[in-house]
Amino acid sequence: MLNIPNVILTEYVAFLNRRKIPSARFTEYKKWLRYFLDFCDKYPVPSDKAQRVRLFCEKLTEKKQSEVQREQAALAVSLYFEMLMLKGAASVGTAAVREDVPVSPADRPRNEGGLPQGSDEATDGGLQENDGAPEISQAVSSSPQEPHESYYVSEDAPRYSTYASRRSQYSAAGYQERSASPEWDKVLECMAAEIKVRHYSRKTLQTYALWSRNFQRFLKNKPPEELTTEDVREYLTYLAVKCHVAASTQNQAFNSLLFLYRHGLKREFGELRNVPRAKKSLYIPTVLSRAEIDAIVKQLSYPYNLVVKMLFGCGLRLFECLQLRVGDFNFDVNVLTVHGKGKKDRTVPLPESILPELKAQMNVVAELHEQDLAAEYDGVFMDDAVEKKYPDAPKAFIHQWFFPQKYLTVTAENGERRRYHLHESDLQEALKSAVRKAKIPKRVKSHTFRHSFATHLLQANYDIRVIQKLLGHASLKTTMIYTRCVPVRTVKEPRSPLDF
Repeated sequence: MLNIPNVILTEYVAFLNRRKIPSARFTEYKKWLRYFLDFCDKYPVPSDKAQRVRLFCEKLTEKKQSEVQREQAALAVSLYFEMLMLKGAASVGTAAVREDVPVSPADRPRNEGGLPQGSDEATDGGLQENDGAPEISQAVSSSPQEPHESYYVSEDAPRYSTYASRRSQYSAAGYQERSASPEWDKVLECMAAEIKVRHYSRKTLQTYALWSRNFQRFLKNKPPEELTTEDVREYLTYLAVKCHVAASTQNQAFNSLLFLYRHGLKREFGELRNVPRAKKSLYIPTVLSRAEIDAIVKQLSYPYNLVVKMLFGCGLRLFECLQLRVGDFNFDVNVLTVHGKGKKDRTVPLPESILPELKAQMNVVAELHEQDLAAEYDGVFMDDAVEKKYPDAPKAFIHQWFFPQKYLTVTAENGERRRYHLHESDLQEALKSAVRKAKIPKRVKSHTFRHSFATHLLQANYDIRVIQKLLGHASLKTTMIYTRCVPVRTVKEPRSPLDF
C-alpha cells in the first residue's frame, strides 16, 4: 500500500477542517484518499480527473462496496482535487499522483457538490486487504492506449519507485537471512557463491536457497557436518507421502539438495534407494486459439498489450520479454536477439504486423531516456560485471530496457537512482484481469502464449526442429510435448514415400 507523505495528510486534514467535515470522518476520508492514490499509482489511468474517479468507483463496486461508501470515497477524492486546485498542484506534488494538473471545475466529479456528507455507519464491507494493501485489479479500457499516451513519459522529472528499494541481483535470494544456526548460514553462503560462479539465474539461487532452508527446518538445525544421505531420504519421503507434492516439485527439491551436498557441504550425495517418488503426470500445455488471444489483447492496456503480443508473436518466456533491451532489436532485417536461459542466445523473426508498435515503443524509450539523462539518473541495472568493464554502459541508449518500469528505483546499497524493467507482477495482474473480462474458460498464464506460439506453428506445418530452434530448447524431446496439442491428420491407408 502506498504511504502518503505526512505533509500531504496534514494539508488534507486542514482542508477538511476548513470545509467543516466532521472530525469523526477524517479517518475514513484519509483511507479513501489513500486507496485512490494507490490505485492511480499502480495502474494506467486517464489524465482526466473525473475519469479517474469513475474508474476508481467502478473498482469499489467490484469489491462489493455499498453506495454510501462509494459516495463517501468520491467526495473524499473530489475534496483532494479541490485542495490541489486552490493551493496549486505544483506546490503539492506527490509521487502518488501521476499528473499533477490543476483541476478545473468542469473536471471535477459530476456529483461533487451534491453528495451527502457520508455516513457514520461502520464500513464493514471495506476493501479486502493483503498486507495492508487493497486488492484492486487493473482498470483497463476496452481499446489499447497508444504509446504516446504511455505512463512512462510525463512532463515531470522521473519519480522514485514506490516499491521497496531494490537490492543487488543476488542479495534478495533467501540465503542471506540469518537463522539460529551459523553453521547452516555459512553452508548456504558457500552454495550461493558456487551458483554465482556458474552464472546461474537469480531465480535458481532463490529456489535452491528456499529448499535448503526448508531442509534445515525439517532437520531442526541438525549440524551440517552430521548430515547423511538418510536425512535426504527422509525429507523426500516426507514431501511425497505427507505433503503430496507434484513430481516436478519433488524433483526440484532433489536437485536443490544434490547441489547443496556437492557444492555447499563438499561431499558426495550418495545413492538413494527405496524413496517414494510422486507419480509424474502427463502434462498437456494450455493452448489458446487466435480468437481467444485477440480477445485478451483487446482487454489489455498499453504497455501490457504489446508485451503479450511479443510473448505470442516471438514465443518468448516472460523474463526473456521483460528483459529485452534496445540493442536486441534489428529493424533492418526484422530480427530479435533473445537472451535465453543458461546464457544461451537465439534469434527470432519480429512479427511484421506489430512493427509500427515496436518502433513507436522505441521512440517512447528514447524520450524517457532523454528525461532520465536530464534528471542525472545513474542508469539501468546491468548484468554481472558489465558496468565495471564499461562504466558508461548503464546510461547508453543501446542498453536501455525496451519495457522500462514507470519510476526510478533507489538501490538499497548506495542510494543510486536506477531504471528497472517492467515488473512481472504488473503484467500478471493485468493479464488476470484481461482474461476474466474476455471470459476465457482456460487457465491462462504468461507462459500460455509461448505454448500457443509453438502449437500454432505446428498447425501451420512448420518442421518440429525449426520450432525447437525458435523456442531455444536444448532437447527435441521438450519440443515434442506440443505434438499432443495438435490433432493428427493422416490418410487412412499408409503409402510408400516412393509413390508420393
